[in-house]
Amino acid sequence: MTICTPDRPEPPPFSEPWHAQAFALTVHLSERGNYTWPEWAERFSAELVALRGRQGPLDGGADYWAAWLGALEGLLTERGMAEPAVVDRLKEAWEAAYLATPHGAPVQLKAGQ
Repeated sequence: MTICTPDRPEPPPFSEPWHAQAFALTVHLSERGNYTWPEWAERFSAELVALRGRQGPLDGGADYWAAWLGALEGLLTERGMAEPAVVDRLKEAWEAAYLATPHGAPVQLKAGQ
């Protein structure tokens, strides 16, 4: 357990901006009735179990958010809110943009991607 003091502040709730965005989107879509929170929890749990089966013990960091994103993508495609081919194309575009972006600069997609 980490004890927070003035000289040792509490760590931020999200280590990456996209973690906060994925969390907010997941909550928003649930609140709008696209799925219930129990449905989300079941899907997310299944993703964590599947990820652990593929790579062994989880570290609770990057793997947690990989499972979160996988669960969200799965629900969106199952519900017809996102086409798998479009999701795959956007992932590839983001990866290419990320790899082409200098360290510390914001990642931007080119228009039309």
